[in-house]
Amino acid sequence: MIFQRLIWASLMAAVLVGSVQSGVQQWQAVPIIHAAEMYEGQKAEAPAAPVAALPHAHAEGVAPAHAHGAAEEWAPANGIERNAWTWVANVLHAFSMALLVFAVMGVCLWRGTAMRSLPLALLVAAAGWLSFHFWPSLGLHAEIPGMDAARLGSRQGWWVLAAGSAALACVSLAGLRGPWRWAAVAAWLALPFVVGAPHITADPLGGFSGEAQAQLRELGTQFIWATTWLSLSFWVSMGLVCGAAFQRWLRPVMKATFERAKPRASAGKAVNP
Repeated sequence: MIFQRLIWASLMAAVLVGSVQSGVQQWQAVPIIHAAEMYEGQKAEAPAAPVAALPHAHAEGVAPAHAHGAAEEWAPANGIERNAWTWVANVLHAFSMALLVFAVMGVCLWRGTAMRSLPLALLVAAAGWLSFHFWPSLGLHAEIPGMDAARLGSRQGWWVLAAGSAALACVSLAGLRGPWRWAAVAAWLALPFVVGAPHITADPLGGFSGEAQAQLRELGTQFIWATTWLSLSFWVSMGLVCGAAFQRWLRPVMKATFERAKPRASAGKAVNP
């Protein structure tokens, strides 16, 4: 019964939050992406390496700016098709995050928290924003189309490290006791920056002319702020929707289940001292 309620509550939250996310994207991020894509055709390709020396390699630490092969990868057409697939992706992302938020709130309830559902959901959402956006973005900013960057695998690995370290810092802050917990929090938060985020040494916009570079740098700054507002709107709406859904559909059932489990645990301890 809890599982069914969890899935339906997460799906409801995903549709609402994903729709909000899609609307904010159309307002904040999509115009910047379209403006940056207009300059991609002006990018000068780097000279190809000799085939005998490097049979199939890109510059060290730089993600390829072109695709090999005659066939192009499928992409949704601009307009309704692209917007529809964007909405589907946002809903699926929101569904996974709603499951995570509900799971963390359930653990807090199991540990005996007295917080009301809405403040608890907003607190969990704040931890999610810190872990999945703010802390990784300090090392790897959002990138507009056309920018060169470090290899995708290196960036993904560092992002996972930064997000995991921030999440463990939140767990340490909530679960540990004593003054040394602050040392644990600081150590977790510092770990990804001690390792260092992967960046290229060359100018990410070096393939563009001076005028195009200036325009793209301005668009890049706007895109960083747009993605920040986008992430904030996502996690605030996630906290509000999940708080209401948890209070209405999940908290009563979870609380009753946890209370029924307590006498069994006490009886087990009495039989096996």
